Amino acid sequence: MKILLVEDDLETAAYIARGLSEIGHSVDHSASGREGLVRAVGEKYDVMVLDRLLPEVDGMAILRATRAAGIGTPVLLLSALNGISDRVRGLEAGSDDYLVKPFAFTELAARVAALGRRPPPQEIPASSLKHGGLEMDIEERRVTRDGTRIELQPREFRLLEVLLRHAGRLVTRTMLLEQVWGFHFDPKTNIVETHISRLRSKVDRGFTRPLIHTVRGAGYSLEDRT
Repeated sequence: MKILLVEDDLETAAYIARGLSEIGHSVDHSASGREGLVRAVGEKYDVMVLDRLLPEVDGMAILRATRAAGIGTPVLLLSALNGISDRVRGLEAGSDDYLVKPFAFTELAARVAALGRRPPPQEIPASSLKHGGLEMDIEERRVTRDGTRIELQPREFRLLEVLLRHAGRLVTRTMLLEQVWGFHFDPKTNIVETHISRLRSKVDRGFTRPLIHTVRGAGYSLEDRT
């Protein structure tokens, strides 16, 4: 696993990093909260081992900032504070586990492994989508293209949302049946083709370049081929 270790005590950090590396993990170490926060937000990690008391930006602030940014990386919080209220505050701030110093490395390694076995966190879906002059506000249920409002029926809106979330990539007919209609079988109808045709008439008609393209024998793609 790729692990981010944020620990300002260099002796403790070296001990943890060496132990985790010896059992096959890749470890990036940050000695300050500020550097740790930059890495936590800017890079992808499987697990973060985070000291609670850090210079510049403390561990609790890092936790809150990463969770607010929609980053769900599992976090093991390290702290010398061992009261129940301290543990509760750490968990409420967004940590997944809490380990009190001093600790045995074997316990830390086991907790890291347990966090790494958890299913990957669900990404928080974007509330707005944009591609090729086409803009969709999910919350307001509003779609515009080059500033012109496009009125869509609920199923058309969902269909366009799926295409936008996969902009520039192939979206198969099976994917659309599952994600738009909830079908996990082929209904043997032209329901997808009919709705794509209606959506095209609203999204592409009157504009100089089409955005919705048919990939023959495979599905559809939403691309601005300029």
